[in-house]
Amino acid sequence: MQAHALTPRLVHTLESTLKDYEREPAFPFLTLLVSGGHTMLVHSRTLTHHSILARTTDIAIGDVIDKAARLILPENLVAASKDVMYGRSLEEFAFQPDAEVYGYMPPRTRSEEVSRKPSKWGWALAAPLAETGKSKAKEFSFSGLGSAVERICTQRRETAMVQQERVDLAREVMRVTFEHLASRVIMALQTIDQDDEKITTLVVSGGVASNQFLKRVLRTFLDIRGYAHIGLNFPPPSLCTDNAAMIAWTGTEMYEAGYESDLSCKAIRKWSLDPDAEDGGILGVDGWKERRRGGNN
Repeated sequence: MQAHALTPRLVHTLESTLKDYEREPAFPFLTLLVSGGHTMLVHSRTLTHHSILARTTDIAIGDVIDKAARLILPENLVAASKDVMYGRSLEEFAFQPDAEVYGYMPPRTRSEEVSRKPSKWGWALAAPLAETGKSKAKEFSFSGLGSAVERICTQRRETAMVQQERVDLAREVMRVTFEHLASRVIMALQTIDQDDEKITTLVVSGGVASNQFLKRVLRTFLDIRGYAHIGLNFPPPSLCTDNAAMIAWTGTEMYEAGYESDLSCKAIRKWSLDPDAEDGGILGVDGWKERRRGGNN
């Protein structure tokens, strides 16, 4: 996860033409990791200090979008797709030929955000956690949404779901999932504001970050809730999925900051990110040695 958080700093370095520059985004910043295996919001204070603010309690956002796509997309589109995950196909199906329009307006209030929006087809999707007594919990949950989509599609099999209903359901699935992400970002920013810490960047990384509608939802959601000053940073998908590049860059930043590992360092299966974790986070494991003091920017 540290590597995902630092990826935009790699991009900035690759694009910079100056020998002396400040890497961006500068600490502190937030990172939203959204993929088929992860959904996590992280507060990156320094190179080695990253706190997990929210994570999924069940399945990842990419997983629920993929499962919904398999149910919603016409069979011929599923069969013709070149991807093994169908999130990209679902986005193209939902918004073509209006991919740059969307017609989306973010909810102005928390009450509006968690209320169901009945469709003309008779179904309505609930915002995750909104009706469980945990509407303000700093966590993500997507399994209930996946079950709701499955129920709708199962019920509609007898009457055959027409094309427009499939389009409407695809758009609603993405709206609800992306607003769920945005709501937790807002909660985190409100808490950070109380601590008088200045955050100016939200990094959005992972396979789902390539979804253009997600970018629209996050930008308009932040704007309407009073966070228009927060910049969005979406690293290229090619780097977000290139583990070798991300890990190599993380090693470069750690080395430049004065950290090395000695020969006693061993591979471990699980390694916490948060310094408040039982194992001490990134620097809590054995094998680190500090060569010299370096800047974290």
